Amino acid sequence: MTASAPPTSSATHPEVIAPLLLDYYDAHARRLPWRAIPGDPPPDPYRVWLSEVMLQQTTVAAVIPYFEKFTRRWPDVEALAAAPEEDVMAAWAGLGYYSRARNLVACARAVAERGGFPEEEAELLKLPGLGAYTAAAVAAIAFGKRAVVVDANVERVVSRLFAISTPLPSARKEIRQATCRIVPDERAGDFAQALMDLGATICTTREPRCLLCPLAQHCRGRATGDPAFFPVKPPKKAKPVRQGTAYWMERGGAVWLVTRPGKGMLGGMRALPDDGWKASASGDRAAPVPGKWRECGSVRHVFTHFALELDVLASAGEPASDPTGAGEWWPLDRLEEAGLPTLFARAAAMAIANRSEPFMPD
Repeated sequence: MTASAPPTSSATHPEVIAPLLLDYYDAHARRLPWRAIPGDPPPDPYRVWLSEVMLQQTTVAAVIPYFEKFTRRWPDVEALAAAPEEDVMAAWAGLGYYSRARNLVACARAVAERGGFPEEEAELLKLPGLGAYTAAAVAAIAFGKRAVVVDANVERVVSRLFAISTPLPSARKEIRQATCRIVPDERAGDFAQALMDLGATICTTREPRCLLCPLAQHCRGRATGDPAFFPVKPPKKAKPVRQGTAYWMERGGAVWLVTRPGKGMLGGMRALPDDGWKASASGDRAAPVPGKWRECGSVRHVFTHFALELDVLASAGEPASDPTGAGEWWPLDRLEEAGLPTLFARAAAMAIANRSEPFMPD
C-alpha cells in the first residue's frame, strides 16, 4: 500500500462521524419497503425483524419480492405465528438458508405469545433464532436503542475507516469495538442503516467510490492509498464436492415429492427423493422403485461449506405402487406451489425438459 496524508481528524468519536453520516443518510437513504423515511416514526418491529432475517446472506434485490409477498400474506407477527410451518417454508422457497424460515415461525409464535417484541437488546436475544446482529438491528431501528449493528457492509466500512489490518474473522471483535465508538446516542437506528447504505452503494467491495463518500476526509483506509485492501480476508479454501442422485417419478399427472427431515440441509422442505447425496464410486444407485430409468442430466449447487453435483434420473414408466418412505403425489400443474428449494426446482425443470432421453439399461 502507498501511504499518504493521514485523515484530517480523528475517526474515533461519534461527534466527528455521526453528523456527517446522518446528514448524508437524510439526503440519500435508500427507499426500501421495510424502512421508515428519515424523520418519520420508526417502522413496525415486525417488518424490521422480518427484513433482517431475510437479508442474512441474501441481497436486497432478492429479498424485496419475498418481503412484499410475506407481508401481504402475513401482515403482522400474529398472522405469521398462526401460519402452518409448511406454508411458510413453501413461501420461503428460493431464498436459501432454510433454517431461517423454521426459526422465523418459532420466533413469531414466541413474540405473539408474549404480546409483542421486547424493546431491549438483551430481551430480544432470548427469542428463538435471534442472534446478536438481528437483536441489535431490531433494538436500534425499531426502538431507537443505542446498539452496535454490524453486518457485512458495516464491517467493510468500519474496517476501512479505522484501517483495521487484522485478518477476518479475527478482526471482528476489533471492528465491533470500533463501531461502538462511533455509534451516537441519538438516531442509532438511522446511523446503523446509514452505515449499511454507505457500504452497499459507496464503500463497495471493489473500487470504492471515495470521492462521493461523506467520511472520506476521516478514513484511515483511504489515507493508505488502497482502501479496498480492507477488510483483510484469508485465502479462500476450495470447497469439497459431493455427488448425489435425485429421482423423478410421475403417475397420473403428478410427481412424487418427499418432505426432508426437519434438521439438516434444506430441512423441512418438499423435494424430490434422493440418495442422501452419497453416490457410490461404483455408480450403484439405490432407486426408490425398481424399473428402468432415464438420465436427464445433472445440476450443480453451491452450499456454504460444499458444492453438490446432483444427477437427475426419471422413471421410465408410472410406478405400480407408491415408492418406499413417506411422500405425496403432487399435481404437476401446481408444482410451483410446492415450494421446492432452488436445487430441486432446477432438477425438476431438467426432468421435465428431458422426457424424451433414452432409458438406462436395467
